[in-house]
Amino acid sequence: MDLETGIDRNQVKKESWRTILTLAYQSLGVVYGDLSTSPLYVYKSTFAEDIEHSETNEEIFGVLSFVFWTLTLVPLLKYVLIVLRANDNGEGGTFALYSLLCRHARVSSLPNCQSADEELSDYKKPNSGFGSGLKSTLERHRVLQRFLLVLALIGACFVIGDGVLTPAISVFSAVSGLEFSMSEKHHKYVELPIACIVLICLFALQHYGTHRVGFLFAPIVLAWLLCISAIGLYNIIHFNPTVYKALSPYYMYKFLKKTQKGGWMSLGGILLCITGSEAMFADLGHFSQLSIQIAFTSLVYPALVLAYMGQAAYISTHYTQGGNSHIGFYISVPEQVRWPVLVIAVLAAVVGSQAIITGTFSFIKQCSALDCFPKVKIVHTSSKMHGQIYIPEINWILMLLCLAVTIGFRDTKRMGNASGFAVISVMLVTTCLMSLVIVLCWHRSVFFAICFVFFFGTIEALYFSASLVKFHQGAWVPVALGLCFFFVMYVWHYGTVRKYEFEVQNKVSINWLLSLGPSLGIVRVRGIGLIHTELVSGIPAIFSHFVTNLPAFHQVLVFLCIKSVPVPHVRPEERFLVGQIGPREYRLYRCIVRYGYRDVHKDDVGFENDLVCSIAEFLRSGSSPEKKIMSEDFENENDKMTVVGTRSTHADGIQLSEDNVEMTPEITTLGQIEIRSPPPPVKQREIRSPPPLMKQREIMSPPMPQRRKKVRFIVPESPKIDTGAREELRELMEAREAGVAYIVGNTYMNAKKGSSWMKRFAIDYGYEFLRRNSRTASYALNIPHASTLEVGMIYHV
Repeated sequence: MDLETGIDRNQVKKESWRTILTLAYQSLGVVYGDLSTSPLYVYKSTFAEDIEHSETNEEIFGVLSFVFWTLTLVPLLKYVLIVLRANDNGEGGTFALYSLLCRHARVSSLPNCQSADEELSDYKKPNSGFGSGLKSTLERHRVLQRFLLVLALIGACFVIGDGVLTPAISVFSAVSGLEFSMSEKHHKYVELPIACIVLICLFALQHYGTHRVGFLFAPIVLAWLLCISAIGLYNIIHFNPTVYKALSPYYMYKFLKKTQKGGWMSLGGILLCITGSEAMFADLGHFSQLSIQIAFTSLVYPALVLAYMGQAAYISTHYTQGGNSHIGFYISVPEQVRWPVLVIAVLAAVVGSQAIITGTFSFIKQCSALDCFPKVKIVHTSSKMHGQIYIPEINWILMLLCLAVTIGFRDTKRMGNASGFAVISVMLVTTCLMSLVIVLCWHRSVFFAICFVFFFGTIEALYFSASLVKFHQGAWVPVALGLCFFFVMYVWHYGTVRKYEFEVQNKVSINWLLSLGPSLGIVRVRGIGLIHTELVSGIPAIFSHFVTNLPAFHQVLVFLCIKSVPVPHVRPEERFLVGQIGPREYRLYRCIVRYGYRDVHKDDVGFENDLVCSIAEFLRSGSSPEKKIMSEDFENENDKMTVVGTRSTHADGIQLSEDNVEMTPEITTLGQIEIRSPPPPVKQREIRSPPPLMKQREIMSPPMPQRRKKVRFIVPESPKIDTGAREELRELMEAREAGVAYIVGNTYMNAKKGSSWMKRFAIDYGYEFLRRNSRTASYALNIPHASTLEVGMIYHV
């Protein structure tokens, strides 16, 4: 199973209109679940406290006008027509924008970046043009680079907060329809337990993966959209056919003029009509830009407008004195179809919650790949759908937080205040990052960027101020969640950077290693030793620490660096950078494995075979000058790196074959296209007679066949390889048969004496607490425990 082929999925999306329409249909269940369920709670949250419906209907018509123009300007104009174009090779979201800026302005937060990374096909090196002054300013000032990282982290934190709040408000609002089927006395005892049970079941089923029930998601959301649009059309025709007049912006002016401060504060409820808009951009990697645009403009947008107009038409003719009890979604549903609508609403709420939970998992994975989140267990739940993942630790944390919010608030008003603040905060971050993308990536003038920020920033700032006023009424929840996750992210990133800087300053010189001679001054045993390091040059301190205390190592040494680059995907043919350290007889190699922030890491067996094949291919075609790339810090001409792909990308190159066979004493020879390793020496057993006076005799047992893994390389007939390369290949095969051992550093960090109290707190307590309670490097890299050797060291940073 090779999930890496998922990177070419975006190229298939433009094949035909049938493919595009199929993707548009599938996007309904993944992208629009949250946005389509907003009619459940928008009007109820808006009229919860700040304003009250009157006989003139100026309030309800003003709210409808605000909802219509907010839906038109933010999801339709901003996201569908503008922001979706700012994708990172088909990927969307806050970190996609940050990744674009990192490449175009060289402000990446990843410490082990190389100039060789800029040669990747998907890197898309920028052309000189507009924004050169802004680019040089960002590259010169570290403060601005940190601010850009902080901005991206804030956006990610509020997305995670939205992953807590959206399931709570969606499920609770859907279940609230039970109030029309039972007395109020019983309803308050039933509503909360049912909502909690639905949420627990939702999170408990996450480990099965979206693909197991994903085929039901699109039909459910489609049925929901058709249901609310049909009910809305019925209410318009039956109650108030002239409600369309309220779409005029003039009603917004009348609304604010009459309600004044109360109307401004009620914007926090109106804001909920665009919850889920960010999902159109964040989930872009699963679909295509055109399919998402078609689904929204042709179905989602008209259905939502009809739903809101229908509710407004019903409310405008059902005024009751002294309260807003007649305002809500279910009260506008005809009584004959209320139960079927309730069932569809609960299912749609579950689908919308599923989409935001899956999006949260994806954001956590991206953060972890960019060294902004501790290592977590990532389970790929589908071998066909790229990006369908499950993170157990995050899933249960989200469930506990979601249940706490539901039980603590117990009403849609405060849940809506919290959810609205998280949604508008993410949108403000996207607007700020988009203004930089317009200048640095699209090479437009600063004037266009200012216009973009002024127009959309003004709208979002208006809603943000209305949400901020509700801080004590629920909006503090996303702030508290965001601060907690931001502390985790920033402290982990800070500690990771300090750790890398320490390793760079204390790395061992290659000349020192070569001065030890071909045996490196130690005993070389059979097998391949993979020394895992974050360094892209030099020898890590853990290696010298290891050989100083245990002077023995494997016959083939590979300094392995698995790194992330600021692109969503790295093509398999550009996965490996392989080089040789010193003369051939040293058998020292360096291998840099590059992954994008959305790439899938292979399991240990597939990875080991790809790694061995890449080294073998390097030995065969290492003399090809067109593939050579110089690293930044190499100390002699031997340290040149060659771009080598995975086994699947060079079918005409060396292939690896492994078999479990019974080895017999016959000696195999080098054939025309196969290089085989020699058989192991046959062990002999001795049986000696006891010492009495009898003549001693020695009985030798016959050769016993042994069962072991047999490895051979299938080498193309041309080009011919020299004798030295053949010998290296033979020794590499012998080492692969003996097995692979991973040497991983298990480092403890302490702030050195004289550090500030803030640094001591961040390193000694914050980072170390996260390190001890997160997955180890060997677990995150799918390294088998039986083949892992951890070398402990203490870093004083």
